[in-house]
Amino acid sequence: MTSDPSAVAESIVVHAETLCEREDHLWDVIRQLSIPVDDLEDARDQNKADFETDEMFRTLLFKGIQGISQNELAQRLGREPTLVKSFHFDITDLEKTPTQQQLSYTHGKFSEDTQEILNRTVAGVRQVALDHNVVREGLVPAVPTEDEESQSTSEYKKEKAQKTLTLARKHVIPEFDTHRAAHKTYSDEVILDMFASICANNGSAHSEAEYGWLTDDDLTCDDSTFLRAIKKIATPEDSDDQLTFEDFEDDDSMPEIDRIRDAVMTAFNAATENIINSIRGDDPFDSRETVAAIDITHEQFHVWPWEDKEAGVAKPDYPKMVSGYKKDGEYKRGYKYATITLVGDHAPIVLGIEPVKEDSTWERDGSPSYSKADLVSRLLDRAEQFVDLDMVMFDRGFYANRVYADVDERGLTYLSPVPQYEDDLAAIQDIQAHPTADKAVKHDVPLGIDGDVHHKAEFLYTPSTSDDADGKYAVFVTNQDRVEPKEIGSVVNGYSRRWDIENQYKSVKDFLPKTSSTDYRLRLCNFALSTLIYNLWRLTDYLIKVALDEPIRSPPVITAKTFVRALGDFLREFG
Repeated sequence: MTSDPSAVAESIVVHAETLCEREDHLWDVIRQLSIPVDDLEDARDQNKADFETDEMFRTLLFKGIQGISQNELAQRLGREPTLVKSFHFDITDLEKTPTQQQLSYTHGKFSEDTQEILNRTVAGVRQVALDHNVVREGLVPAVPTEDEESQSTSEYKKEKAQKTLTLARKHVIPEFDTHRAAHKTYSDEVILDMFASICANNGSAHSEAEYGWLTDDDLTCDDSTFLRAIKKIATPEDSDDQLTFEDFEDDDSMPEIDRIRDAVMTAFNAATENIINSIRGDDPFDSRETVAAIDITHEQFHVWPWEDKEAGVAKPDYPKMVSGYKKDGEYKRGYKYATITLVGDHAPIVLGIEPVKEDSTWERDGSPSYSKADLVSRLLDRAEQFVDLDMVMFDRGFYANRVYADVDERGLTYLSPVPQYEDDLAAIQDIQAHPTADKAVKHDVPLGIDGDVHHKAEFLYTPSTSDDADGKYAVFVTNQDRVEPKEIGSVVNGYSRRWDIENQYKSVKDFLPKTSSTDYRLRLCNFALSTLIYNLWRLTDYLIKVALDEPIRSPPVITAKTFVRALGDFLREFG
């Protein structure tokens, strides 16, 4: 070799830095790198080698940057098409990717100069990738070293939790900008530290400010300063005043509350992308089925809406974003939020939030409301920015042909229970009359839009454990390809994967600051920030379970309350 190894490596690193300025993921950087193969010495017989020098150099470069073993890399190549394409392998069969032995053999056949180029390139590309946030400071769990193998479970918990807290401080929380003057007395870090403390103590802005006053805490502001800062996050750039529902009504009486939503979700989306990218590098979205669940939760609002219910007169200043709902047999009122969440064997991260407005009994006829189909479409758009979905699950409240049509058009599978099925009682009775069968399926049921058949679906009938199910049977609808009777159980049992949703909502509500404010900027921002804290907690839990090889769906290894308390302390100490 006549070229200087350091010069060759430097040329690759310079190109990598240029790529890191526009690419988000390490595999995209490595795929586009210009590798000077003529400057590399590979002693393998190129006529007999299964894989070329260029391909193997890129593969070993990725291994070095990620700090993973040859065995883990070989396993990942066998299950992740994204990596195979990134390293320029010209194969379609993932079982024919390089084995651990081939990786080791190739590295050994590289000359000393070529190994030096590889090592220098690994160090240089790793650093520029860190500098440009293409990789996340070793947050991703890797195969334990000999020292790590001796760590106790408690040490693993501490290590992974602290890495998440570091991620929160550097790449997640800062996305929420209050857009206040540069000379502000209390920084954004102080405001968000207060928010985490409020969540940890199930308190309010007033209680936290009062505690800071009693303890002479210079890093705790008064409640009015705190509330103004939180509202600023949700204030559209062209408005400084408090925004009411009426401020956004157009000629069609449909509120453009999406201006507030977009202000909050711009920050939430950026923070969520940083969380997703922190775990994307070592798995989790390319090698298994990705399932999301869409549902609605309520933040109860206790104020009575009527000025004179008997006369049908509602309070004129009643918050327009409050809707009615029924829970546990009682009619209640509250702010509603729709979410889309990863479920199943993934880290249960909330990928998107949407405000929900429904027409309520105390409102005049034709009052504004959001269609479920529009909500679902926006949530799916947001989720698909981060992950490639395979399936979406709904609860009964989203049963609508337009909802299913949107999912089907995206090439995704949906699964949803049917809320009422009077027309299907005859089919259920036939099942009950059958001497052995306890499940049934109705194939190729046409689902129409505007009088035309959009697609065909399968209706599945299965025994229900719910006390309110007619005839103790439940009905599900799916656009999955023809489901045979023997497959009904496995398909319907998969619906249980959305169990995370109810636990998710309980945790988020436990985090929510107490407030009596009707300013929707504050309400939505509180929910988004509380959900973000939930995401960070579940990320921590995921990292620990992966490191300890524990089931993802097992009970959390760190409680939510412990995590959010640590988050507040960490922000205060290092903010």
